[in-house]
Order: sequence, then structure tokens, then C-alpha cells
Amino acid sequence: MGRLKFGHKILISILILFILSLSVKTNKILFYPSNINVVKGENKSLDISFPFFLSINHEKENVVEASLSAAENIGLKKSYKLNGLDSGEAEIQLKLLGFIPIKNYNINVINRPHLIPGGNAIGVRLNTKGVLVVAVTDVIDVNGERKSPAKDAGLKVGDSILEINGTKVTDAQHVVNVLNDLKDTTVEILVQRNKAEFLTKSIPVKSIQDNCYRLGIWVRDKTSGIGTLTYYNKETNEFGALGHGIVDTDTGGLLSVEKGKIMNAKISKIEQGKKGTPGEIRGVFYETKNLLGDISINSPYGIYGTINEENLNFNLSEPIPIGFKEEVKEGKAYILSTVDDNKVEKFEIEITKIQQQSKADQKSMIVKITDSRLLDKTGGIVQGMSGSPIIQDDKLIGAITHVFVNDPTKGYGIYIEWMLEQTNKP
Repeated sequence: MGRLKFGHKILISILILFILSLSVKTNKILFYPSNINVVKGENKSLDISFPFFLSINHEKENVVEASLSAAENIGLKKSYKLNGLDSGEAEIQLKLLGFIPIKNYNINVINRPHLIPGGNAIGVRLNTKGVLVVAVTDVIDVNGERKSPAKDAGLKVGDSILEINGTKVTDAQHVVNVLNDLKDTTVEILVQRNKAEFLTKSIPVKSIQDNCYRLGIWVRDKTSGIGTLTYYNKETNEFGALGHGIVDTDTGGLLSVEKGKIMNAKISKIEQGKKGTPGEIRGVFYETKNLLGDISINSPYGIYGTINEENLNFNLSEPIPIGFKEEVKEGKAYILSTVDDNKVEKFEIEITKIQQQSKADQKSMIVKITDSRLLDKTGGIVQGMSGSPIIQDDKLIGAITHVFVNDPTKGYGIYIEWMLEQTNKP
């Protein structure tokens, strides 16, 4: 009998583990982020299976209303419907067997933003804040001695030099001019490193190469390239593009924005993407005309600023709603991009994998290009297509960010929520 009871316990334990394992797989809510958006005037369904139950904070019934759907309340499966009544926050709790707290969820009832999707090819010109140090070298002075004023001052690749002796530096030539005015006197340098500023001192050295006073640094003051506009907010005149930040090619660091512009771009050439070699869209743009707008933010998840609507030809006349990350699903979708005749076109894709993310990330989903026209033209995703808006179920859900180097037909996309989140930060 003792052995039988012991055997029963083992069977019961195995059964419990099996039920828990099965429930974890069937209860997708376990993998939801802690913050769930519900649109005011709309509802969201949450399917939950035994042994889990939802507990609602009834103090917030004026914000969100939760109810069981009778049609789907069958057997071990329950379907809760959350109705967004008014803007605000509420809380629900997932409980094991109805009394053991497992996870809390903040329900945010919000208005659904509407944006005009882009797809337009744009030229991007970014002026850095101060000048960016891309190399630190030695200087051979007029006596033939090797000196290292920048190294001695503690300057490193990736630093931004903002001021020299209180004078704000604007570009590489300006640095040369300021140093030659100061000559071999001790100079005070204001440096920005990882968003923190500090002062250091150095003595410029007169170079034997050109008789100019130097610190032993190579600097860059601007960068430019081709990208794709993701969206335009008609109510605020704000835009978002690229889906990733602009980094310096030498340092790999995110460039600090002083002044930036976006312009209409004309596609001049396309290099097809091949396995191991990313393709590229090449284009031309002119600063003297067709200026579209100003860049004010360069974040890891895109560039942002204000736009001049008069100079941009949109592919859609009316804004469309965005889709929140919980609404994105695997399956068919399409992107908007410009690869020929400077015309925004629609290209079919498939979302093959989505990531359940609780914080911003450039790689929210994996997409595969399925449109034969785009495959014939570019080979898949190429440089310059970053920012191409992704649309699913008539909602703007994200943007293309990266290509798989070993398979240019595939790449990553970012949720549109993560891009919009950057514009709300101080």
C-alpha cells in the first residue's frame, strides 16, 4: 500500500507538471509585456486557460471594463474582453488557481495615433555637436621630435570636442584655425564623452609637415547618406525615419546632433544584395533645394524632427492608424519603399517571427521579402531601405531596420511603438 501511495504521488506530480507545461504554452498572456495598451472605444481579447485566472481592479471600472465572453467561455478556456472606456490606467493580475499571484499588468487606455506612412527616399545630412574625434595620432614637431598632445590630454576616439579655450568649434577647419591662433600655449578643451562633459588641457605642437599647430587628432564634423522616411504626423508636423540611429563609421558611436537636415533624394543606382554582401541604394540630393525638414533627435531607434509638408509628395492622402506591438502577428504584410522612378511603391513581405518585448529594441520582428519585383530589383533588403514602413491589416506597425548579411531576402523590423516612444522623451 505504501508503494501504491508513493506511486500515486508521482503520478499526481507528473500530471501537475504536465498541466503547468501545457498551460504555459497555451497561455500567451504569460509572455505579454507588463504594459498593455487598449485603445479608447475599442476592446482587446485575452485568452486564458486553466489553471490561470484574471483578477480585475474594480476601482478603475470607469477606465477599463473587463468581461467574460460567453461564447468562448468553454471548458478550461476563458476569453476576457477589455473595453477601453476612458483615457487612463488600470491594473489586472494573473493568478494561478485563482489565488496565487503570478504577474501584474498595467492597462493603458489611450487614443490610437494616426500617421501618414512614408516610403519616400530621403537624403540625410547630420552635423555633429562640435567635432567628433575619429583617430588619435602622434605629431612630429619642427625639431623632428614625436609628441602626443591629444593622448597626453586623455582624448579618445569617439570623444566630441565642443570648445577650445571657450570658443565653440563648428568644423574641422575651425579647429585648425583656433589652434593656429593660440599657437603653443596651454589650451583648455571642453570634451563630451558618453553624454558627460569634462575639461582637459593640452599644448598644441607645431607640425613639421605643414607648420600648423596640431593636437594629433583626426576629426569629423558631418555625415550624410540615403534613407527612407517612415512616417509623418500631420497634426504636429513631426517625422520619423530610418528605424535606427546614425552612427559614425569609424567609431561606431551614435552621433550627437547639432544641426541636421532631410532632403528629397533621387535614386541614381541600386547595387543588388547578395549572400555575404549587403546591397545599397545610391542617390543624390541637394541642400539648396527641396529641403524637407530639420533633424532634432538622433536616437538608437531612428531620427526625428519637423518637416515641411509642401516639399514632400506623400503616397497616401490620409493618415492611417498604427498597430500596437500586441496586435502584430506572423503572416502577410507589405512595406512602402522607393527603388525606381522616385516613386513610392508597395511590396509584399511576410513577418516570420515576432518578439515579445517590454522595452525598445531595433529587432522586434523578422521579415522576409516575398515580392518578386523587389527581389528582381534589389535582391531583397538593401542599405537605404532602412525606415521603410511596414503595414499589416491597414495599420502602420513598424519599419525595416536591418538586413541579414547571409540572406538579403530577410531582415529585421522595429515596432512603430518604439519609434514613437522616442519623440515623447525630454
